[in-house]
Amino acid sequence: MSAPLASWLDGEPLSAGWRLDRGLHYGDGLFETMIVRNGRIRFAGAHQQRLQQGCQRLQIHCDATAALQQAQSLAGEGDALLKLIVTRGLATERGYAPAGNEQARHLLLRYALPPVDVVADQPTRLALLPVTLGENPLLAGIKHLNRLELVLASAARRAHGCDEGLLCSSSGHLACGTSSNVFVVHEGRLLTPRVDRCGIAGVLRSVVLREAQQLGLPAQEQDLAPALLASATEVFITNVRLGVRIATEVDGRVMPPAPWAQALQRRIATLED
Repeated sequence: MSAPLASWLDGEPLSAGWRLDRGLHYGDGLFETMIVRNGRIRFAGAHQQRLQQGCQRLQIHCDATAALQQAQSLAGEGDALLKLIVTRGLATERGYAPAGNEQARHLLLRYALPPVDVVADQPTRLALLPVTLGENPLLAGIKHLNRLELVLASAARRAHGCDEGLLCSSSGHLACGTSSNVFVVHEGRLLTPRVDRCGIAGVLRSVVLREAQQLGLPAQEQDLAPALLASATEVFITNVRLGVRIATEVDGRVMPPAPWAQALQRRIATLED
């Protein structure tokens, strides 16, 4: 692909760097958000597996094992949050279609991590937002870089004033939070939305489903009507940064104590894999 005749960033001449990267131009890539505890990435195997599956789905030639090993080597000591962005690489031809000879590139960002107990103990108000997610089985489940739906949903959450917003899919089923997976306990079962049409297959989501079975709580992925929120005995959200965060209020309804969610919260807080 020929280089642009000129390029600028905020009015200043731009060096080669990322100016032809397909991640910047098309959102052509994936990302993983990972927690480092005592210098070790938590659930590293699950992150590696999801990254590998995402690369296979998008046909990005990336060695996920090497990418995670490099992230671990750069994680530093102590606790941190890492964001690993993998793009298809610099465009070698113009247009949406990849040429097939691109070289995947990795961008790793390291952030400070707030103490786990500060996050876990915060009151959490959830609200169903009037924002829907489109259904696309080609992209469902993977953490691709196209997050504009969730950018708009997060703006709606901020305008609403809740701690996390819950979203439905275009077919009317409960899908996820703006940055989380959602679970409900209803009639003695743990339920969470399917992620084969929209949403993200969260790493902690898979851990919750696994550990719930160990606790003797039947767990199931299925289509969920949003009306189920009104009769659920427990509601909680998950992602690797928050862990298991228990809803104290859902659409204005003060939630009762959540023994199953608390048990999962305690159990998962100590896990590394």
